[in-house]
Amino acid sequence: MPKRKAAIAVGGVAALGAAALLLPNANASQDKNQASGTTGTAKTLKAADASGLAAQLQKILGDAFAGSYYDSGKQQLVVNVVSGDNNVILQAKKAGAIVRQVENSAAELKAAARTLKTKATIPGTSWAVDPRTDKVLVTADSTVTGAKWDRLQSTVKSLGADMATLKKSSGTFKTFVSGGDAIFSQVQGGNVRCSLGFNVTASDGSPAFLTAGHCGVAAKDWSDSQNGQPIATVDQATFPGQGDFSLVKYNDPNTQAPSEVNVGNGRTVQIKQAADATVGATVFRMGSTTGLHDGQVTGLDATVNFQSETDPNGVDTVTGLIQTNVCAEPGDSGGSLFTQDGSALGLTSGGSGDCTNGGETFFQPVTTALQATGATLGDGGAGAGGQAGAGDQSGAGDQAGAGAGDGSGAGDEAGAGAGDQSGAGDQSGAGDQAGAGDQAGAGDQSGAGDQSGAGEGAGAGDEAGAGGDQIGGGADPSAPSDASGSGAAHDGSSSLTGTR
Repeated sequence: MPKRKAAIAVGGVAALGAAALLLPNANASQDKNQASGTTGTAKTLKAADASGLAAQLQKILGDAFAGSYYDSGKQQLVVNVVSGDNNVILQAKKAGAIVRQVENSAAELKAAARTLKTKATIPGTSWAVDPRTDKVLVTADSTVTGAKWDRLQSTVKSLGADMATLKKSSGTFKTFVSGGDAIFSQVQGGNVRCSLGFNVTASDGSPAFLTAGHCGVAAKDWSDSQNGQPIATVDQATFPGQGDFSLVKYNDPNTQAPSEVNVGNGRTVQIKQAADATVGATVFRMGSTTGLHDGQVTGLDATVNFQSETDPNGVDTVTGLIQTNVCAEPGDSGGSLFTQDGSALGLTSGGSGDCTNGGETFFQPVTTALQATGATLGDGGAGAGGQAGAGDQSGAGDQAGAGAGDGSGAGDEAGAGAGDQSGAGDQSGAGDQAGAGDQAGAGDQSGAGDQSGAGEGAGAGDEAGAGGDQIGGGADPSAPSDASGSGAAHDGSSSLTGTR
């Protein structure tokens, strides 16, 4: 077969705004160090570096660690501690973080989340820890009214005024699947469409890509055109439960899946590694419906209660997600969440609102998906061969950077395009997934469990902090300068499959 490079349809002039953030000099100052007026020792860090520092401090501080977030304005990491021990505070300051003493410990916040799960698992609700307020942020969409609202409000109140906050969303929480022009799958009742997240190498060395789990349970075979022949098959899919991700293998073992995200106008962002998100960091999302958009990570380890599409009285609960204020719409499911420096953070799951009015959006952490599926970013070269290293994938974690270079695939589809294959289904938006039982598919989720832990990956977003600028890297692949064109007309035309 002729080789075709994965591409992603880009839509919406709003994407131009995100592209502008990607300009090369946008984050030029991030490599410099500056003293903090408060501590005199705080370091200026890139979002990705802040995420790494936060992980180190969490181990050092132990029970005293109560979360952290990235101050994108000052480009510094703020660490919450619940201990007044001067030695603990000194260690964090020496490491280069700003230390803030708070009342609620990480254990107490997790306990509050467990109470919400037990007493308020209501369709249209979500909750996530917000380290900036040291509270659990609880959100209810427009469908939560009457007795349901009273129940939620009462549960939040029982946690204590200083433990959680409750807010209303004007939209409705839903998975972002829809019919369209990205990756497709034909199911009973019509076509479903999703976006491809990142190209990866499966644990057996074969070329594959990641997309949303609800896409994978909605349909098994995916194509790069609405009525085309399948080019990829779902290997693992998890949804609902501890994550929302699918591993989809290309049918042709010689498929080349570059590790990059197509942000439109012929430009791409090289995906170099997988990373955990950090609250406050700037991130970018690419999807086949709305193209490139940016925003900030607002919460981690989020739990979302979607109205079941197979049971009118049921709830599809997904845990361990990254929460952001980046917009998304049907068809964007499975699309990539990444940072300017080329760190893969997440896969679009669902949320409320749209790219006109905004809203809350949730993402499956890539680090968790890699660990659960045993895949690694990139492909190292052409086809299966590149899998070479496949094994390492096994360690999901390694993926972290794994493959990065191999680029084999990850990002490209990231852009959605390809991905679409991946996710095509989800777009099913439709009922298909519905029936899809997408959750239904749960079974296939097989492996779902593994995702376990997923949410934490969330972190990815942190890099985001990079702000679109990252993208900006014109010349720098990682800087999707391409983004610049990102807004480009979303011609659904772009082919989305991995090169074959």
